[in-house]
Amino acid sequence: MSTSALNIWGTPPTARYEQLAAPFRPLFAHILAQAAEADQTRASLATVIQQLNALGLPRWRLPASYGGQDATLVELLTLLTELSTADSNITQALRGHFGFCEDVLSAKDLDWRAKWLDRLGQGALLSPGSTEVGHQARGDFGTRLHRDEDGSLRISGQKFYTTGALYSDLINTIATGEDGTIYSVVVDLKAPGVRVVDDWNGFGQRLTASGTCLFDNAPVVDDDVRPTQQRFGHGQSFFQLYHLSTLAGIARRAALSGAEELSKRARTFTTGNADTAGQDVQLLQVIGEVASQAYAAQAIAQQAAQRLEQTAQYVIAHDQPLHDDDPQVALAELEVCLAVNPVVDATLAATTALFDALGASATASSKALDRLWRNARTLANHNPRVYKSRIVGDYLVNASLPPAQWRVGVAKT
Repeated sequence: MSTSALNIWGTPPTARYEQLAAPFRPLFAHILAQAAEADQTRASLATVIQQLNALGLPRWRLPASYGGQDATLVELLTLLTELSTADSNITQALRGHFGFCEDVLSAKDLDWRAKWLDRLGQGALLSPGSTEVGHQARGDFGTRLHRDEDGSLRISGQKFYTTGALYSDLINTIATGEDGTIYSVVVDLKAPGVRVVDDWNGFGQRLTASGTCLFDNAPVVDDDVRPTQQRFGHGQSFFQLYHLSTLAGIARRAALSGAEELSKRARTFTTGNADTAGQDVQLLQVIGEVASQAYAAQAIAQQAAQRLEQTAQYVIAHDQPLHDDDPQVALAELEVCLAVNPVVDATLAATTALFDALGASATASSKALDRLWRNARTLANHNPRVYKSRIVGDYLVNASLPPAQWRVGVAKT
């Protein structure tokens, strides 16, 4: 048996996982083959996301009656780690969509739930659009809902970090109503008055279309508006753990790309330990350590995913929306907080250390191995990890539950 045929990355999360994941792997291989060039040329992900949609990935969590696989969160996040091993940009571009699916599955308004299960089952893709940059006060939203003279509902404002909007049909945004209530609003991205600008200029995750979305008196369907208090209670944990699962895939790619590059190296140093780089014990040790970091990142993320799955089932089964002060919701948040720094540390270490096993040629732009660190560093910056250990410590010492859904902005005066 070829050693490359052995799966060293852990036991599949469920007995059926391999069968569910198998149809995606040829496309994942295709994605990997063009990932370096795509990063360099800022290629559009539209085609490959449509291919994933045709295979049913965006519907994985949905019931089978709506074209899904009834996938558990552990199954989904494991598959997304595989996708991230090919190209983390694609995983990130779908993050808002999967969050919306989770929101729909947890919804207590059964008519709203059925409507969106049907639309999602037909292949609709959504992107997120909550954050407002600039001097917006923390917790407030300058994007506004208002009614025209004819009574039609409209939205006006500007959002940033609208990840995946260029590849989506709809955007799930947040706006302030005329009554001062903060609402979750779904807007058709093709509606008049909506414009998506590809102005994301981060050094990592370059292809995620995480830029600006402008709403200029754009039409809104009344049924697509609901208070944010009705959103799924485990959202904070879900979106953070989604990042960690993506990071675990990046770490695995560092190990696999490092091993591939080392196996092809013909030149060695006189100070080395063998006539071929692939037999140099010190270089092999580096690759093994990188692989261990990737293994640890995935194991930690999957452990947190087991907790999140239990919380998700609890939230879905409950007859009322749950919030941050619910013990099960808080428990998921605490376990995800525990996972953040070990996964981030392991991934950043892996994406740096792989170069220690390779020569200067590994820094060639054509290889784009630097994209792994750039993507990992960018993901790690999304939600400041420095606060996560403090939240856990505050719970252990003072029995303080994690804070409510975090918002970003300037302090109110």
